[in-house]
Amino acid sequence: MCTKLNRKQKGISFVELVMFIVIVSLGIVGILSVMNVTSKSSADPLQRKQAIAVAESLLEEIELQAFTFCDPDDPNASVATSTATCTTPQGLGPTAGETRYTNPRFDNVGDYHGFAMTGGIRDIFNASIGGLENFSATVTMAQDGAIFSLPAGEVLRIDVRVTSGPTDVTISGYRFRYAPRAVP
Repeated sequence: MCTKLNRKQKGISFVELVMFIVIVSLGIVGILSVMNVTSKSSADPLQRKQAIAVAESLLEEIELQAFTFCDPDDPNASVATSTATCTTPQGLGPTAGETRYTNPRFDNVGDYHGFAMTGGIRDIFNASIGGLENFSATVTMAQDGAIFSLPAGEVLRIDVRVTSGPTDVTISGYRFRYAPRAVP
């Protein structure tokens, strides 16, 4: 005679199989949703790093320019003792006719004030840089000598802002007029 107590179960029941499939499926869905969120966000750090690299590169380009009383093309640039002794004093904004891309080129820090790149980042030869088509950059400057207890015009604060979609990066640097007659 066979009783219920003597029968041993072989394998798994249909209910147990269905429960196993449901539990494993929920776990896989959870893991995939976390991976989806992670992969969506993974582009943001890359875009931010690119924006920072563009801003640093443009800031370095600007800071390496001369910071003279006169436009470097002025005949008095190497002997001027103030902007009053210049034929073409260097202010904030490009000297007439100068651009970043063609001759005559920007040749003083102040020339970059108000400079903007829209519709993609370009090199100094005006060639589009691949992969940076959705970025834009702007440059603003302010005389900021007072923060260093110097005359206002002796120090420029340079702000470079780079944007692309939700990414918005601004970096700042200072340029001191330590060699006002050093013409490139």
